[in-house]
Amino acid sequence: MKPRESALARPVALRLAATEYDRCVEAFRILSPAQWSLPTDCPAWDVRQLAAHMLGMAEMAASIRENLRQQRKASRLVKAHGGLYIDALTQLQVDERAGWTPERITERYAARAPKATAGRRRPPAFVRSRTMPQSSEINGVTEPWTLGYLIDVILTRDPWMHRMDIAAATGTPPGLTAGHDGVIVADVVAEWAGRHGKDFELTLTGPAGGTWRSGASGPSWTLDAIDFCRAVSRRPASLTLDELMNVEVPY
Repeated sequence: MKPRESALARPVALRLAATEYDRCVEAFRILSPAQWSLPTDCPAWDVRQLAAHMLGMAEMAASIRENLRQQRKASRLVKAHGGLYIDALTQLQVDERAGWTPERITERYAARAPKATAGRRRPPAFVRSRTMPQSSEINGVTEPWTLGYLIDVILTRDPWMHRMDIAAATGTPPGLTAGHDGVIVADVVAEWAGRHGKDFELTLTGPAGGTWRSGASGPSWTLDAIDFCRAVSRRPASLTLDELMNVEVPY
């Protein structure tokens, strides 16, 4: 199987990365003290723990040394206790910041965000074209990814979706725009369409929305852009409309 690659132009990917990190900082800063302890659609984590994971991922992007440290430690945890590597990695990020206050998480994220963007800008094309050592299981199929897909796509989709998780958990506005969130949503729709390869017509509403179609004989939907993204990310509270909406897109 050919490793999955980023469909985003490199300058667009880097612009989205920088903007998303900034918006995550903004999302953290508007939360009240009580909102940090609210549950999220990531069942094991409340808002503070979710933000701790987001910070851990930003730290990995910001520093090669930190990236390797987290990888080694997560690999040792899998070897000792079993389970999936990604689950071990993300829980490690949460556990290592168990005593961190919301203020500390927020200010550290703000300080490391520019370095995370710079770290993701650094890898040259020949590095981004390499296949990752770990495969991912999506829609019941084990598939390889290029490092470029991880760097340019997943490392932006992940904080973006978690920012939507925080907005859903706390009732705070996600601050959507066509020029940022709309580009991320369009990339998700294009990948979703490519993964199922069937006819459809999809109208997504809201600032991040748009209309997409393929062929003339498929089902038609109209729904909120964020609801669609939550559905194809298999969020517990998402809408499940039919078999095509069960086609997963990774975040």
